[in-house]
Amino acid sequence: MRIRHIWIPLVAAVLLGTAASVSAQEDEASGGSGFSFGMGLNFGVASFESVDEDTGTATQESYQAIGLQPDFGYGKFGIAFDMILNYRFSGGADANDFEIREEDWVPDDDTTFLELYLPKFRYVRWGTKGDDLFARFGSFDDATMGNGFIVSNYSNELYLPDRRIFGAQLDLDGEFFSFPYAGIETMTGNVAAFDVVATRIYTRPLSMLPIPILPGLQVGATVAADRNPYYFTEKDPDSTVTGTADTVTIWGIDSRLPILSADMFSLALFGDLVFQDEALGGMVGTGGRFFTVFLYGAQIRLTGDGFIPAYFDRAYDRRRVERYDIYNGTAAEIPDGHAGWLAYLGLGILQDLLSFDVRVSGPFASGTGEYPELVSQLSVNEGVVPGFSGLSFNAYYNKFELREFNDIWDAQNAIIGAKVNMRSGPAIISLVYDLQYEPDAPAGQDAWSVTSRLETTIALK
Repeated sequence: MRIRHIWIPLVAAVLLGTAASVSAQEDEASGGSGFSFGMGLNFGVASFESVDEDTGTATQESYQAIGLQPDFGYGKFGIAFDMILNYRFSGGADANDFEIREEDWVPDDDTTFLELYLPKFRYVRWGTKGDDLFARFGSFDDATMGNGFIVSNYSNELYLPDRRIFGAQLDLDGEFFSFPYAGIETMTGNVAAFDVVATRIYTRPLSMLPIPILPGLQVGATVAADRNPYYFTEKDPDSTVTGTADTVTIWGIDSRLPILSADMFSLALFGDLVFQDEALGGMVGTGGRFFTVFLYGAQIRLTGDGFIPAYFDRAYDRRRVERYDIYNGTAAEIPDGHAGWLAYLGLGILQDLLSFDVRVSGPFASGTGEYPELVSQLSVNEGVVPGFSGLSFNAYYNKFELREFNDIWDAQNAIIGAKVNMRSGPAIISLVYDLQYEPDAPAGQDAWSVTSRLETTIALK
């Protein structure tokens, strides 16, 4: 996109900025309370993967980036925009030829208008997960339903910064209407495509009883589906995946019973029974918190041939084809039915200003075609590191197919991400890095997907 087309993003930015100004002025005129407004001005460098159509060679292209990120809040409601302009001086016939990354603004055969422009909303939210009414539209990396045996920390952010996806979560508990007997959770990973979708309906059938413990019993039913497992491979011109895929449909029932809910110690028992096409799996577990700062959990799992626990997890969008092949029975190696386990340990200090958690799962016996997996994340907020009050960072590390202990340190079959922020007054400098292994990469093509960017943000409140 050359300089003559720059009016498209500029007009959009001006319109959003004008709407932000009007909203703030209207609220102030009405004397509204609880209103907050922030404006992020983002400057940096981002790298994107580019594949040569003739040779199939993947290279990294760097762009300068400038962004406008207004953020509004009123009580539990919030809305934020993300207007990022990636540009560079192409050095063509005119050394100062100004070029905008066209993929960010112009729909094409692989990207619809909604897929391209809905993500300009960074999020629209009401409340937080666990509230009687919770809604979030935009990007997220923590969508979980029930006990997480079907949908567990699902993320629609794995293709950032190349592709931002606009998803939706909506939960409504009957407590919102003073009716504590039922509720519903819903999720879609992509509003524009409506591919990954899930719904859970639950009830508390014993809420009316004056007996300790039993009123907290929750029983639920979940249905989750992927209407197009080839969604991302269809957008990759170098993908060797052909044909069409049937809808993946997974459903199950679950229960959860809080036993203790004290401040110093909490304990809950839970279980699931799940059907994946012809495969059946179940689990029983326990979890909670002790001494306020430690989180714990453990599960025993029984799975049939080809069953995948937590099918829609954080890594799902990068492993859709691999899991679909197991689901429909065409994979070269189908995991045998087996008994397995999961162990979870977390740490949350200073009201979770410093948090760390790690979960490891796997089969009890070897030779099942299933291998242990590790999922971990670390978050450190501002004010925790002595001498660096403006320092914050978060990182995650997912590792699959742990065939031996030393595989933990091998980045193959891993998804790694980190973001480091340093604040000085209103200015924040951020370094973002993501390394992801593509298990279904075409032969001869690099299986590693690497993205990185350096951002400078001025946050005005």
